[in-house]
Amino acid sequence: MKHESAAKAEAAPILEAQGIRKSFGPKDVLKGIDLAVAKAEVLAIIGPNGCGKSTFLRCLNLLEQYQSGRVLLKGQAVSEGHPDDWHPRRAERAQAQVLRRQVGMIFQRFNLFPHLTVLQNVMCGPRQVLKLPHGEARAIAENVLRKVGLWEKHPCDPATLSGGQQQRAAIARALAMNPDVLLCDEATSALDPVMTKEVLKVIRELAAEGMTMLVVTHDMDFARDTADRAVFMEDGVIAAQGTPEQIFDQRPTPGIRKFLEKG
Repeated sequence: MKHESAAKAEAAPILEAQGIRKSFGPKDVLKGIDLAVAKAEVLAIIGPNGCGKSTFLRCLNLLEQYQSGRVLLKGQAVSEGHPDDWHPRRAERAQAQVLRRQVGMIFQRFNLFPHLTVLQNVMCGPRQVLKLPHGEARAIAENVLRKVGLWEKHPCDPATLSGGQQQRAAIARALAMNPDVLLCDEATSALDPVMTKEVLKVIRELAAEGMTMLVVTHDMDFARDTADRAVFMEDGVIAAQGTPEQIFDQRPTPGIRKFLEKG
């Protein structure tokens, strides 16, 4: 069931992007993205391949440094744009790590450590980043693995898991850091339909529990049924945004109509 979008829209944003611009050499990938996300809102980001969706997510938690604009978390500036030849100082590198603790990310590929068990993978963040004692980190890891239905696989190596199980382990690893916001970058793109269904089930459950999420997806059924708001990106800009009904039923721009008809 969707959250109450109108109430969220009136709340102060938990995450806000202001004028984000990103280029790779001469190619402008993001051309001034402005976006505010309310606490507990589920935002689906859709659009054709190459429009900048994944790059935008990576800029939000500084996996990509952007050239101009800024990102605010809970009203506080947590990153800003810099020229390509900029070298961050120690304090800025530390700030980036703080940002990534609060804004978690789930990738297209699972990025699990192959030499560690599932449990050890999930414990890494609490142990290495949050510096929690072993017992506390293990309790957190057990809790989130149970949440994603994967506790029985905790002693296994990642290579022995199915793709869907590996992605659920990656979700558990992100949740173990207790993030304020979760970014999902095509979390099901590498999975078959059965595995996609099990991963989307977990994401839907997190949405129902009130997790703030930005989800880049090509699954239009998920975007329509689960998101509070949908954003359509095209050629490095947000071309339209609104409720799923406004985007999918009214199809307010030619780009949206073309994209949905092709899908």
